[in-house]
Amino acid sequence: MPPFDTEAARTRLLDAAEELFYARGIQAVGMDDIRSGAGLPLKRVYALYPAKESLVEAYLERRDVRWRGRLAAAVEEVDDPDGRILAVFDWLGAWFREPGFRGCAWINGFGELGAVSAAMARQARAHKRAFADYLDGLVAAAGLPADVGPQLLLLAEGAMVTAGIFGTDAPAAQARTAAAALLRAARG
Repeated sequence: MPPFDTEAARTRLLDAAEELFYARGIQAVGMDDIRSGAGLPLKRVYALYPAKESLVEAYLERRDVRWRGRLAAAVEEVDDPDGRILAVFDWLGAWFREPGFRGCAWINGFGELGAVSAAMARQARAHKRAFADYLDGLVAAAGLPADVGPQLLLLAEGAMVTAGIFGTDAPAAQARTAAAALLRAARG
């Protein structure tokens, strides 16, 4: 590819990496698999990402922006502050029903590499912190006690893990029911 196609090559590479890493796991996918999936020469792959770890970071950073953007867009469609909180769980249910859903990419990646890759641990913590901060913001906007945010986070994260393991969207509805009870209790 000519030099002016760097962004197109990067996009193809990240698309292939995301599809393969998410479907098969980070450790199970080699750079040659990603090269083949992207249709790029190996030299071009390593020019863009000199190490697999840098490609993993770029994949997770791009996925984070898209994931959080999709969540926020769905939640912003709801006007009621409590309804916005519950919309998080509705969105999770829709995500769990998407073809190829295999759980949370950051939970999966942390389970694979968190103990041996500082970059993976950093990416997982940053994503989960951003999600926690988002929930805290929804809780504050609803005028609820601050301790509700971490409790909602546990419900959402538990739903993600359970949905990924069992391959069903039911945990989103179950977590939503628990979240609604939590909101009622917080309002006393």
